[in-house]
Amino acid sequence: MVEQSSEVVSEPDEPAVALTDTRPGPAPIEQRLAQALAGLLDTGHVPVDGHFFTDLGANSLVMAQFCARVRKQPDMPSPTMKDIYRHPTIRSLAAALGATAPTDAPPAPPAPEPAPDPGPRHKRWDHLLCGTLQLLAFLGYSLVSGYVTATGYEWIATGKGLADVYLRSLLFGGAAFAALCAFPIAAKWLLVGRWRPAEFPVWSLTYLRFWLVKVLIHANPMVFLTGTPLYVLYLRALGARIGKGVTILTHSVPVCTDLLTIGAGTVIRKDTFLLGYRARAGHIQTGRITLGTDVFVGEKTVLDIDTAMGHGAQLGHSSALHRGQTVPDGEHWHGSPAEPTATDYVRVAPADCGTARRFWFGLSTLVQLFVLYIPLAVGGIYMLFTQIPAIGKRLDPTTTALSWPELLSDALLLSLALFFGFVVLGLLALYTLPRLLGLVVRPDRTYPLYGPHYALHRATARMTNVKFFAWLFGDSSYIVFYLRGLGYDLSQVEQTGSNFGTEVQHETPLLVTVGSGTMVADGLSILNADFSSTSFRLSRVSIGPHNFLGNNIAYPAGGRTGDNCLLATKVMIPLDGEVREGVGLLGSPCFEIPRSVDRDTRFDHFRTGDTLRRRLAAKNRYNLRSMALMLFVRWLHTFWLTLFGLASVDLYGVLGHVVIAGYLAFTLVFSTAYYILVERYLASFRALRPRLCSIYEPYFWWHERLWKVPDHFLNIFNGTPYKSLVWRLLGVRIGSRVFDDGCYLTERTLTTIGDECTLNAGSKIQCHSQEDGTFKSDGTTLGARCTLGVAAHVHYGVTMGDGSVLAPDAFLMKGEEVPPNARWGGNPAVDMPETDSRPAGPGRATPTTDAAAATVS
Repeated sequence: MVEQSSEVVSEPDEPAVALTDTRPGPAPIEQRLAQALAGLLDTGHVPVDGHFFTDLGANSLVMAQFCARVRKQPDMPSPTMKDIYRHPTIRSLAAALGATAPTDAPPAPPAPEPAPDPGPRHKRWDHLLCGTLQLLAFLGYSLVSGYVTATGYEWIATGKGLADVYLRSLLFGGAAFAALCAFPIAAKWLLVGRWRPAEFPVWSLTYLRFWLVKVLIHANPMVFLTGTPLYVLYLRALGARIGKGVTILTHSVPVCTDLLTIGAGTVIRKDTFLLGYRARAGHIQTGRITLGTDVFVGEKTVLDIDTAMGHGAQLGHSSALHRGQTVPDGEHWHGSPAEPTATDYVRVAPADCGTARRFWFGLSTLVQLFVLYIPLAVGGIYMLFTQIPAIGKRLDPTTTALSWPELLSDALLLSLALFFGFVVLGLLALYTLPRLLGLVVRPDRTYPLYGPHYALHRATARMTNVKFFAWLFGDSSYIVFYLRGLGYDLSQVEQTGSNFGTEVQHETPLLVTVGSGTMVADGLSILNADFSSTSFRLSRVSIGPHNFLGNNIAYPAGGRTGDNCLLATKVMIPLDGEVREGVGLLGSPCFEIPRSVDRDTRFDHFRTGDTLRRRLAAKNRYNLRSMALMLFVRWLHTFWLTLFGLASVDLYGVLGHVVIAGYLAFTLVFSTAYYILVERYLASFRALRPRLCSIYEPYFWWHERLWKVPDHFLNIFNGTPYKSLVWRLLGVRIGSRVFDDGCYLTERTLTTIGDECTLNAGSKIQCHSQEDGTFKSDGTTLGARCTLGVAAHVHYGVTMGDGSVLAPDAFLMKGEEVPPNARWGGNPAVDMPETDSRPAGPGRATPTTDAAAATVS
């Protein structure tokens, strides 16, 4: 029987006290706050000087429900979670809330926030027509790809000798690469022309053109050249106005490129969203993003539409600019939404890196690509087709059709060799090559960009951030051995069985130190490289012992945290001030919260002595079985694709390029159905229920196994009606005509999404937390027509009312209740009515666009 979480507190239908028509004075505020909290803690008396966490035993979930209960009383001031942490007693909270309320006259009851105008309701036929046309576009693209591939293969096959095959592979591969790069550019100019600030409904014909351009841009192989001058040229060809000496490291590709202006000498770090559009209440809104010269944009940041940064401005890591925000010339801002700060985020001296250096780096990249990588890839596939008997004999026109037993045996041998060969050789390469490259690129030295040291650094970062192995070893004790093999300093590690999740990335693994007893959830990005517009430097990042790091954290070199810290989800790590120890940090910019509460200690008996040793050994055995099972699942998928591929080769002589197109479409449908079936089977085709347990209990080990089911195929369906269908098959209770542009759901069957919701790129609904060895999960509900902004993060136990909006990069904490038609934002999220969403105009310290544009060459 699944245990109900004891932290899920139900509320009575009516308030515990009578409401008055005027705002109460300080004493009544104390009394009514105490009554509200007493009802949640199931106690008859709450002392006004008792600390919420250390004395009363409350936690953040209970206090979030307390805030929601108080907000339902219209004559009471509205506390936020930040108020709770800053004023952790009834008396201090009442005094702080009373100080913000007017005392000269009782205020009128607040008018309800008007609901965002959703415009005309999406008609079922528009939804159906858009989905049909998207499917036809995919099939047409597959058909053309199949024809080109078949024609190229047939031409390469006529080559005589190795040199001729290499030359033909170079010509065909180079032409195909150029066509793949040029086609999205041509499609953008033909279908859209120049992007302009606009608004149009999703599922319309205008949206269809928008989607086609977006998909083609994202599928462009130039995306793999981010961080090089060639990527800047690609964005310019798409219409972006980009100056000289700009370095763009983010893989999030701008879509509305004509609305993007970037001045000379600007640096944009990775995992930054500057899309030029957003989805809101069933509509796509496009707007300008203007960055002046010498701007710095940190990692894991969001630039909403109609935002601007002046010349020499900086935006720190884990920050966001909301619509209409402008950073004036020379100022440094951070936070979500951003606010002024004195922190300097450019921490590396400039170096000599001129136009000539960028030109030669771009040219050498193209030479390597066309002379080495493309011929090897294209020619390697040709050699695979001709030299491996299982494939070559099928291509021989004199060979008769083979029986199914022969197909099965050939597919079995070929898939085993390909899959496990990749695993073994991949691990060998990861454990040797990065260490050799690390002998050349030394720490604490400043190197110019676009030289040999930069190329080696990029190679190390790409190689060691392969997601497969972190996925395989993560959420188990074995991730420690994998990361140590890469180069992490984990010499003093205390094994917990869940030291790291399945998603961790770094600039280099050779300069990472993690202290004993530290646990890290998913989404950690270790920033041990500092960048300017002309230089970079590698530095060691040290995370102290006995820390807990939540989800989606960017931890930079020089982070001012020490021993025994709780770093909450999406927290901004401080770079200035004293070293924080023995505290928790929450928010962006961060503020201190209690390190732990009494309710978090209920499972401490699992963490010490013989109990820990027995439970950890049992968890390790279970995790080992999970890893073996997931390897088998992925190999079996490879086997079936290999089998279908070999079978399609037999049909190639009859149907030609149609076979290749059909194979592409069939593998997408099969892979989706396969992994949906695997996940539902592991969950016994039943929904999850709220849970509170230790990570050393078997239920959690089984839950970890669900996290390992591959779901990378989901991104293919972004922006289409089929994404909602896939979610529904995975167990999500989801309404009709939901627009999902790239949201991720960790616990599908604990998530409820209402009709016509709008889910932006990079948003996430996470129905669990895992703090210091305690696992908690609960359901999250989005009402009808809700909007999640770009990179917004929703925690467990949350309810969003109909028509409510969560701003970009917001973090909606566990247990929060967002009223209908409200707009919340910030980290942590609070009520944030949208007072002005217009583009920056006169009097807003907008950077001079002409000056920035004048640097464009």
